[in-house]
Amino acid sequence: MTREQLLKAKIPCPETGIEVKHTLCDICCPGTHCGVDAYVKDAQIIKVEGTDGHPFNEGKLCPKGSANRQYIYRKDRIHTPLRRVGERGEGKFEPISWDEAYREIADRLLDAKARYGADSVAFFSGFTKWYRQYLHRFAYSFGSINYGSECSSCWKSTEMAWMSTAGTITDPDFGNSNVILGWALNAFYSMHVAGPALLALKDMGKKFIIVDPRKTPATDKLADIHLQLKPGTDGALALGMAKIIIDNGWQDKEFVEKYTYGFEQYAAEVKKYDLKKVAGITGLDPRDIERATELYATGGPASIHESPSPVTHHTNGFQNYRAILCLNALTGNFDRAGGNLPVTATYYDQCAGYHTYEHEYYLERLPGDPMTKIGAQRFPLWSKLVPEFQAMDLARQINEGTPYPIKALFCMGLNAKMFPDTPAFYEALRKVDFFVDTDLFLTDTAKYADIVLPACSSFERGEFKAYPGGFAAYTKPVIPPLYESRSDTDILRDLAELMELDDPLLREGYEAAIRYMIRDTGVTVEELQASDMPVHVPTARDTVPGEFLANGIKTPTGKFEFYSTTVAEFQDSHGLSPVPTYSDTLADEPDADAYPFVLNTGARLPNTLHSRLHDVPWLRSMRKTPMADISLEDAARLDLREGDMVELYNSVGAIRVAVCPTGRVRAGDIHLYHGYRECNANNLVGACHLDPYSGFPGYKSNRCGMKKI
Repeated sequence: MTREQLLKAKIPCPETGIEVKHTLCDICCPGTHCGVDAYVKDAQIIKVEGTDGHPFNEGKLCPKGSANRQYIYRKDRIHTPLRRVGERGEGKFEPISWDEAYREIADRLLDAKARYGADSVAFFSGFTKWYRQYLHRFAYSFGSINYGSECSSCWKSTEMAWMSTAGTITDPDFGNSNVILGWALNAFYSMHVAGPALLALKDMGKKFIIVDPRKTPATDKLADIHLQLKPGTDGALALGMAKIIIDNGWQDKEFVEKYTYGFEQYAAEVKKYDLKKVAGITGLDPRDIERATELYATGGPASIHESPSPVTHHTNGFQNYRAILCLNALTGNFDRAGGNLPVTATYYDQCAGYHTYEHEYYLERLPGDPMTKIGAQRFPLWSKLVPEFQAMDLARQINEGTPYPIKALFCMGLNAKMFPDTPAFYEALRKVDFFVDTDLFLTDTAKYADIVLPACSSFERGEFKAYPGGFAAYTKPVIPPLYESRSDTDILRDLAELMELDDPLLREGYEAAIRYMIRDTGVTVEELQASDMPVHVPTARDTVPGEFLANGIKTPTGKFEFYSTTVAEFQDSHGLSPVPTYSDTLADEPDADAYPFVLNTGARLPNTLHSRLHDVPWLRSMRKTPMADISLEDAARLDLREGDMVELYNSVGAIRVAVCPTGRVRAGDIHLYHGYRECNANNLVGACHLDPYSGFPGYKSNRCGMKKI
């Protein structure tokens, strides 16, 4: 081949000057950071592919990962630090130097601390998550108890449910299961690498029960039984299944007697959920409920995959999740081969089988009482169990100034569109004295900031990563930082130096932080950096079924708690129920005549993640127009065809969107993807439409009306 042919084919070799460098894709959540080969010429990425032999994705990339080059080189990357010169939200800025930006940030944050106390400064982390422990420690070393993140609406409610019930989180032991209960399982969209593994399990004869209000690739390809329930009724279904199990004597009596606490109170609650009642609440055929319950309870060992967000993004989400978890113990499938095995989070909630000092890294700098952070008065269970403030109470505290004022925000990747009643959150941003945001792009949220700092992409910096199966990696930059961008942790280290924070470890930088966290793993930062591929960690070990029970369950009673003694601490003060209960997630909007539809937002699409990729051309071309999925029945009744514009409205707000009639959603339900600039779904979610246990927003069950325009 000629040199020109080699170049056109993008073949790496000395003749072309093209190199292949290994990194990872950080577009999705930490559980799905696939290995990426970046083809680099003249310090420019010209192509990306999946890394062959990578233990996680084995050379495969989803559409999002394949579009990394377009994401990195978007034309709206921020080039320099910016200072606001117009009104907040107007988007008028002037470029300034890093020294100017650092000096102004340091002066303003220290001034707020001197005037109003360190807690008046709130620190927030959005996407991505790689620097979170570092920002968390920075906040604590600054003296503020107020560190928060987008976990205020992602994952942590799931963790709360597990920890207050069993003192651990679990993973389903699919390989040894006979029956797999997939509660909102849709890995073909949310974690593409799991799809082939699930199909292989199906080929092995495993039985799948899928609970999902929509028909999805998972229900099509896997489900022996699909329970297509009404959004937000998961808890009623789980309690109804428990009643059938107990009534038929299918519970594991020995396990319940030996390893659980509060069964009598739980059983008394379960008695309220007879089959007729549950069928009415969920909209399911009673025969399907009975069939699924019998298969799960008698066909075991059985595992449950509980997708965290679909179940918890309701005002009854925490209790929904606890009701599902209790089925594990009721049937004796907790800490049993083929059931759900207790695991310990290694790093960023990834369970890799080895211990890191992730939490110790920031908790050793804890500056005060955790029960004084933002949201603690409204959501004390969250504040007790999660070392972050509940960001869903941030706007209220800014507006009301109680129990103390919030005067400054230091944010990295803040996205106002994640908050219910987004316009109200923008108004709160107008009221703070000082607001800093760090991002790759000048987002709608960043336009409200006083100072905006340009961040690197994952291709322009290195980071530590834990992978399932006992692996770890430390990537290296594959290109220099674009323009004047800097890594998030370098920004924090520089500010710590300038502000003279009394924290030598923080001021040593990110590598020192990782050395601290992985010091007992048997692998070093240098060994990880020297390898182009993830390294198997010497101290990693597989979970042994029964070991957790033998060593004692980490709850106050030492048992799996049907009746949660942790939740019971707030029963009298906040009306929280220690046993799983079901409440109507639509009760705070009772006008079903005015708003006859149930709006369900936030389901996964294969071409995007939240609002992060809507402006990437390849990915936007896969679904050019924001669309609301509606049933064929509702479309016929309202004379709507694909592409017709409608207004969705309720007492909170209104948006305009095209419709997509489909046979994959229930009549009466509307499914709308979120994060679009032109039709933000959260404009229809009320700021008070929150779970009283976790503070999570009810993204997935809101009443609304729909009219053709």
